Amino acid sequence: MTTVNEPTSTTEQPAISQERADILQMLAHQRHFLRFTTRDLTDEQAAQRSTVSQLCIGGLIKHVTSVERGWAAFIVQGPSAMPDFTKMTEADFQARADEFAMLPGDTLAGALEEYEQVARRTDELVRTVPDLDASHPLPDAPWNEPGARWSVRRTLLHIAAETAQHAGHADIIRESIDGAKSMG
Repeated sequence: MTTVNEPTSTTEQPAISQERADILQMLAHQRHFLRFTTRDLTDEQAAQRSTVSQLCIGGLIKHVTSVERGWAAFIVQGPSAMPDFTKMTEADFQARADEFAMLPGDTLAGALEEYEQVARRTDELVRTVPDLDASHPLPDAPWNEPGARWSVRRTLLHIAAETAQHAGHADIIRESIDGAKSMG
């Protein structure tokens, strides 16, 4: 198996497999595009809804942070780390909706710092989790197939896909705010 050194700090990191290096690179690439949509925005612009949806860039950063934190916990703890989505209360649904909004006291800088902390923990998990093939049953949710299981690998790919999807949302919102684009 080919290995790649993936230094992330001043201390030398142990060699990791090419697959893990690829996952880290994919996550970094998608996170970059999401964060790039926030460049030079004020807190007010980050909270602005510029399309007919309820989405704002700051809220997308908060949501992706929460999603990544939750799925990383799933990798370590299994479905007990996730809520039972079939038993959510109105308060649970409101808390989930609040992830997509900049609430009083929220700042873009704070949301980005929290996202960076979660990303570092996920990256460390990619480097150190013993087995990418280890799997857990998915939590109960109307959108999950009953009895389905996800491997660590599949869960990491889901984090990357979720990040990419919301980076696209953020790019549309940003272009609607001030014409700035992530690409092109």
